Amino acid sequence: MMNVKTKLILISLITLVLSTTVIFAQTVKIKLIETSDVHGAIFPYDFQNDTTTNSSIAQVHTYVNGERRNINQEVILLDNGDILQGDPAVYYYNYEDTVSKHLYADVMNMMEYDAATIGNHDIETGHPVYDRFRKQLSFPWLSANVVNTSNNEPYFEPYTIIEKEGVKIAILGLITPAIPNWLPAHIWEGMVFEDMIESAKKWVAIIREKENPDLLIGLFHAGVDYTYSNLTADTYKNENASRLVAEKIPGFDVVFVGHDHAGWNFNVVNTAGDSVLILGPLSRAKTVAVANITMLFNDETGKWDKINSSGEIVEVKDYRPDNIFMNKYLLELNRVENYVVMPLGQIKRTVSSKESIFGPSEFVDLIHIAQFDITGADISFASPLSFNVTLDSGWVRVRDMFNLYKYENFLYTMELTGQEVKDYLEYSFGNWFNQMENDSDHVLKFTRDENGSIQYSERYGSPMLEERFYNYSSASGLEYTVDISKPVGERVAFFMLRDSTKFSLDSTYTVAINSYRGNGGGGHLIRGAGIPKEELAARIIHSTDTDLRLQIMNWIKEKKKLYPRVIGNWYIKPENWWKNGKEIDYKLLFSE
Repeated sequence: MMNVKTKLILISLITLVLSTTVIFAQTVKIKLIETSDVHGAIFPYDFQNDTTTNSSIAQVHTYVNGERRNINQEVILLDNGDILQGDPAVYYYNYEDTVSKHLYADVMNMMEYDAATIGNHDIETGHPVYDRFRKQLSFPWLSANVVNTSNNEPYFEPYTIIEKEGVKIAILGLITPAIPNWLPAHIWEGMVFEDMIESAKKWVAIIREKENPDLLIGLFHAGVDYTYSNLTADTYKNENASRLVAEKIPGFDVVFVGHDHAGWNFNVVNTAGDSVLILGPLSRAKTVAVANITMLFNDETGKWDKINSSGEIVEVKDYRPDNIFMNKYLLELNRVENYVVMPLGQIKRTVSSKESIFGPSEFVDLIHIAQFDITGADISFASPLSFNVTLDSGWVRVRDMFNLYKYENFLYTMELTGQEVKDYLEYSFGNWFNQMENDSDHVLKFTRDENGSIQYSERYGSPMLEERFYNYSSASGLEYTVDISKPVGERVAFFMLRDSTKFSLDSTYTVAINSYRGNGGGGHLIRGAGIPKEELAARIIHSTDTDLRLQIMNWIKEKKKLYPRVIGNWYIKPENWWKNGKEIDYKLLFSE
C-alpha cells in the first residue's frame, strides 16, 4: 500500500499533467500551406531548355518539413490543381510510361499532402490519366461541383474533414465550371460542371449540418477576377468565381484560389459581415500561399473560437531543394531527361516566337504547315502558344516540342462558312492589333488606364497586353490583308485560297483548329463567328486521338528535315505603319 506522502506526490503529478494538457489544448495554431498550378515543376530543372530553376516542389518540401518541425503548430498541406500538365516530367508519366506509378502521385504521397482539388489542366489529360492518377493518391482529390451523370453524385470527393488537436477543419473543393468551353467532350465524358456559387451554397449547408466543423476552408481551382473575359458577377458558371463564393456564401474562414497564377493575399467581407481571407500562389511553385490561424477553446460554449488569422505568400526560391527528395527521385529525373533529349528530326533555320506576336512568322507557320499535312483541311487556324522561346537550328528534340506547342490540345477538323472564317479573323485581329492613327502609333493592343497610358504589370514590370498572346490567331490556306488603320470588324479583305480558287463568304470550308479554340476557347468561334456553343460539336468532322504535340512530333519524324519559312499568305497594311509600330512595340516588350 502507498503511504500518504507517496499518494500526495502522485496526486500532484497527475494534477500537473492534467493542467498542462488543458493549457496546451486551449490554444491551437494551425498553418495551412497551399500549392497550386505547379504544372509539373517537381524538380529545380527546366527540361525544356536544359537549365536549372529556383522554384520546384523539391524546394516546397524543404519549407514544409521546416514548418512541421515546429511543435507549436499543426501543419496542413493542400494543393489546388493543375499539376499534370505543363512539364515533360508529368507528360512522360501521363502518356509514355503508363505502367509505373505516376511520379507526381508518388511525390505527393511522400510529402503527405492532406487534400487537393483537381484543376482544369488535370482534366485536360483525359480520363485514362486522371482516373488512374486519382487511384494512386493516398489523400482525397476534391471537387464538389463535378457531378457524375450516371448517379448524379460528385465524380470526385466533394469535401474532406481534417482534425488537429481537437479542431475540426472542413476542406471544400471546387473547380472552374468553364471546362466544356475549352476541352473536347470525350475528355470529361460522364461529367457535368455546376456553377460554383450554387454548388458552394448546397455543400456548405450539408457540411454544416453533417459535420459542424470549427473551420471551413475553400480550396477552389478558379481565379479571383470574375470580370475576366468581359464576364460579370451575375454570369452563370463564371470561370473565376472564387471571390464571389467567398463574398456570397457565408461560412468560409479561408478561400484558397488557383487557376489565375496571380498571387493573392487579402480579405473580403461576406454577406454575414464576416471577414474571409483569400489566398493564392504564383504558378510553377514560385510561391506557396499560407494561412496562419489561432484557435482558442471556449470553456463556456464548449466550442473553438478563431481568435486570429493572417495570410502570407512565401517565396520558394529562398529554400534549397531537399536532398533526400532529390536522391529519392534521381532515377525518375534521369528517365525524363533521357526522354526529352530524344531526336525527332532536323530544323534548318533558327526560329523565334517573338515575331509571331506582331504578325506573320516562321514559328506559327510551322504549326500551320503541320496542321495542313495532318488534316488535309482547306484552312488552318493557329496561334503562338509561347511568348519568348527559340528553336535553334540543328536537331529537334522532344524537349523543343514543349516550346513549340505548350498545351495538350487535340487537333480538330471543323466545317465553317466563309463568313464565319471572316468573322473569326475580324474578332482575332480586333483583339490583337491597335487601330493605328499614324506610323508612330502602337501596333499591339495594350491595356490602358483611365488616362490612356499603357498599364504595366506590378509583378513583372512589363506592359500588359489587352488580350492573351495565345489568342492571337491567324489563318493559313487563303490570302488576305489586315488593315490596322481601320476599326474593329472592318479590317480583313480576302483574295483567294491556296489552290488559287476564289474565297467565298457563302461557301463551306474544312478548317484545322486546336480543340481549345474549337470548343470555344478565346471566344473566336462563339463571340467572333457567332456560332452558338451548343452547335460547335456538330461542326467537328474529325479529331485526332492523341494530343497535337504528339502529332507534330510524329510529323517531324516523318519529315526528317524542316525548312521553316513564312508562308506569305497574309499581310498587314499600311505596311510602313506596321513596321514602325512593330519596332516600337518590340523594344517595349523585349528590351533587355
